[in-house]
Amino acid sequence: MKGLILSGGKGTRLRPITHTAAKQLVPVANKPILYYAIEAMKEAGIEDIGIIIGETGAEVRATVGDGSRWGVRITYLPQEAPLGLAHAVKISEDFMAGDPFVMYLGDNLIRGGIKTFVDEFKAKSPDAQILLAKVPNPSQFGVAVLEGGRIRDLEEKPKQPKSDLALVGVYLFGPKIFPAVNAIQPSARGELEITDAIQYLIDQGHEVLPHVITGWWKDTGKLADMLEANRIMLDDLASDVQGELVGNCQIQGRVAIAPGARLENCVVRGPAVIGSGCRLTNTFVGPYTAIDANVTISNAEIEHSIVLAGSSIVDLHGRIVDSLLGKNVEITRADAMPKAYRLMVGDNSQFSIV
Repeated sequence: MKGLILSGGKGTRLRPITHTAAKQLVPVANKPILYYAIEAMKEAGIEDIGIIIGETGAEVRATVGDGSRWGVRITYLPQEAPLGLAHAVKISEDFMAGDPFVMYLGDNLIRGGIKTFVDEFKAKSPDAQILLAKVPNPSQFGVAVLEGGRIRDLEEKPKQPKSDLALVGVYLFGPKIFPAVNAIQPSARGELEITDAIQYLIDQGHEVLPHVITGWWKDTGKLADMLEANRIMLDDLASDVQGELVGNCQIQGRVAIAPGARLENCVVRGPAVIGSGCRLTNTFVGPYTAIDANVTISNAEIEHSIVLAGSSIVDLHGRIVDSLLGKNVEITRADAMPKAYRLMVGDNSQFSIV
């Protein structure tokens, strides 16, 4: 089997972070989300992977490379615009060359990987297999209606969902999906919907199997989902303190500190991960915090947050919680008169002040 990872979306729900970075490269537990998809495919025995790229393609290429670090081969497939998941399948036909494949949305995470689903697909050889999960907000997803254990209907982001079974961001297809994506028309959203292509297969009498998953799955398109994904991944963290500890440092629980990091008079309560080149002084790092490389934190507290590379947090009287800070962000306390908040905030930012 081959693999297809989608990494071409604009990530509007994570702006302003995604104004300057691909949403699939935002780190969870200090690792780009896209890496988890590649690792899941490798673990499932898939070594020939196509990655759909769009306007952030140069960044994805530079970060991921040719796949050799994972022992896979990566081919980049440019998509001129985000025209729908079925369009991404359509432009991958030459790359697939008649082979079955797994399509994995690059901003999704499935704890435990996909090997079980790939093995099931290989054993049963259907024309397609879709993963489903019960969700509290089905109107935000593609939704499936089952009848007698078989798929009756599929609908993309319905205003009035007929079930609470959402399509998880992993699909398994045989070559019959290509006539399907070439037969459908764009939806009212102007996109070729993968739900319409799968419905076409069903209507034509082809075998499409559902698999309702009970494990953890997350679409990381929003801040709350990013933080939950970070929390879940950090729950699997192994303690590994390689950085330098100076003065009265207390390391509690499962904490990973990369080589080249330096902590002085800090308390770190895991699970938490601190990247290389970080400089932390008189700082409290609480549970479920991921601090990327070359971050400076002094006289501050942070918990249940993600801090991207190169940022600086200095002299705060309060604790930062439930936050995602982008690259090279500077947060500091100024004692200059008059007392006031002084902010430079980009489009679509969100923040709270106490």
